[in-house]
Amino acid sequence: MSWSPSVVPAGVHDTVYLVVDCTGPGGCVWREADINGTDVETIIADLMRGEYSDPLCVVAFNTTENWSKDVTADIAREIQERSDLAYEDVPAWLEDFVHRHVRPELQLPLRLKP
Repeated sequence: MSWSPSVVPAGVHDTVYLVVDCTGPGGCVWREADINGTDVETIIADLMRGEYSDPLCVVAFNTTENWSKDVTADIAREIQERSDLAYEDVPAWLEDFVHRHVRPELQLPLRLKP
């Protein structure tokens, strides 16, 4: 395997989060992001503010450890939890995103003794 230099500037977050956003007839794109706006908190805040048209997925890239991972379900769960803790509904523009990626908790019935 040949070595290639890193294209990631020094001092940037080790883990970068990018969103695939579907913009309608134009298709889906990796959304452009400010280099300081690719941390998980900024991505969640941007999603909750409606900065994306139709988010499809969120991918984390760790440039120090050389891995990437689809973190869409984790982000969707976090949005659901934050909305629940605030006693608010998930923002309307994120309802489909959250419902596609968050599995409802399985609740088992309690056995009642006769």
